[in-house]
Amino acid sequence: MAFLPRIMQAKKTVSRSVSGLAKSVPKGYFAVYVGEEQKKRFVVPISYLNEPSFQELLSKAEEEFGFDHPMGGLTIPCREDIFINLTSCLNAF
Repeated sequence: MAFLPRIMQAKKTVSRSVSGLAKSVPKGYFAVYVGEEQKKRFVVPISYLNEPSFQELLSKAEEEFGFDHPMGGLTIPCREDIFINLTSCLNAF
Protein backbone atom coordinates (compact mmCIF):
# COMPACT_ATOMS: atom_id res chain seq x y z
CA MET A 1 0.00 0.00 0.00
CA ALA A 2 2.99 2.31 0.33
CA PHE A 3 3.02 2.76 -3.41
CA LEU A 4 -0.63 3.83 -3.65
CA PRO A 5 0.07 7.57 -3.12
CA ARG A 6 2.92 7.36 -5.65
CA ILE A 7 0.69 5.63 -8.17
CA MET A 8 -2.02 8.24 -7.73
CA GLN A 9 0.50 11.06 -8.16
CA ALA A 10 2.01 9.35 -11.20
CA LYS A 11 -1.44 8.98 -12.74
CA LYS A 12 -2.05 12.72 -12.23
CA THR A 13 1.31 13.54 -13.78
CA VAL A 14 0.63 11.23 -16.70
CA SER A 15 -2.81 12.78 -17.22
CA ARG A 16 -1.33 16.28 -17.34
CA SER A 17 1.63 15.35 -19.50
CA VAL A 18 -0.26 13.41 -22.15
CA SER A 19 -3.43 15.47 -22.28
CA GLY A 20 -2.03 17.35 -25.25
CA LEU A 21 -0.69 14.15 -26.80
CA ALA A 22 -3.92 12.13 -26.68
CA LYS A 23 -3.82 11.56 -30.43
CA SER A 24 -0.40 9.93 -30.28
CA VAL A 25 -0.98 7.84 -27.14
CA PRO A 26 -3.68 5.16 -27.34
CA LYS A 27 -6.28 4.92 -24.60
CA GLY A 28 -5.00 2.75 -21.74
CA TYR A 29 -1.35 3.73 -22.34
CA PHE A 30 0.97 6.53 -21.30
CA ALA A 31 4.26 7.94 -22.46
CA VAL A 32 7.47 7.80 -20.46
CA TYR A 33 10.92 9.15 -21.22
CA VAL A 34 13.79 6.81 -20.46
CA GLY A 35 17.56 7.17 -20.59
CA GLU A 36 20.45 8.55 -18.65
CA GLU A 37 21.58 11.30 -21.02
CA GLN A 38 19.55 11.03 -24.20
CA LYS A 39 15.87 10.45 -23.38
CA LYS A 40 13.82 8.12 -25.56
CA ARG A 41 10.02 8.11 -25.52
CA PHE A 42 8.17 4.84 -24.86
CA VAL A 43 4.42 4.27 -24.78
CA VAL A 44 3.51 1.67 -22.16
CA PRO A 45 0.24 0.21 -20.83
CA ILE A 46 -1.27 1.80 -17.73
CA SER A 47 -1.39 -1.71 -16.22
CA TYR A 48 2.38 -1.35 -15.60
CA LEU A 49 1.51 1.02 -12.74
CA ASN A 50 0.36 -2.03 -10.76
CA GLU A 51 3.62 -3.95 -11.24
CA PRO A 52 6.11 -3.86 -8.31
CA SER A 53 9.12 -3.67 -10.63
CA PHE A 54 7.64 -0.67 -12.46
CA GLN A 55 6.68 0.92 -9.14
CA GLU A 56 10.34 0.70 -8.16
CA LEU A 57 11.22 2.74 -11.26
CA LEU A 58 8.54 5.26 -10.28
CA SER A 59 10.16 5.55 -6.85
CA LYS A 60 13.51 6.30 -8.48
CA ALA A 61 11.83 8.90 -10.68
CA GLU A 62 10.23 10.47 -7.62
CA GLU A 63 13.59 10.58 -5.79
CA GLU A 64 15.35 12.22 -8.72
CA PHE A 65 12.68 14.54 -10.11
CA GLY A 66 9.80 14.65 -7.64
CA PHE A 67 6.87 14.91 -9.98
CA ASP A 68 8.16 17.93 -11.87
CA HIS A 69 9.67 16.17 -14.85
CA PRO A 70 11.94 18.11 -17.22
CA MET A 71 10.60 16.43 -20.37
CA GLY A 72 7.01 17.41 -19.58
CA GLY A 73 6.10 13.74 -19.24
CA LEU A 74 7.06 11.04 -16.80
CA THR A 75 10.85 10.68 -16.91
CA ILE A 76 12.38 7.45 -15.63
CA PRO A 77 16.06 7.67 -14.71
CA CYS A 78 17.44 4.33 -15.88
CA ARG A 79 19.34 2.98 -18.84
CA GLU A 80 17.27 2.28 -21.90
CA ASP A 81 18.40 -1.36 -22.11
CA ILE A 82 17.32 -2.01 -18.51
CA PHE A 83 13.90 -0.47 -19.20
CA ILE A 84 13.46 -2.56 -22.35
CA ASN A 85 14.42 -5.71 -20.45
CA LEU A 86 11.94 -4.92 -17.68
CA THR A 87 9.08 -4.17 -20.06
CA SER A 88 9.85 -7.33 -22.03
CA CYS A 89 9.45 -9.34 -18.84
CA LEU A 90 6.21 -7.53 -18.00
CA ASN A 91 4.88 -8.19 -21.51
CA ALA A 92 5.54 -11.91 -21.06
CA PHE A 93 2.82 -12.12 -18.36
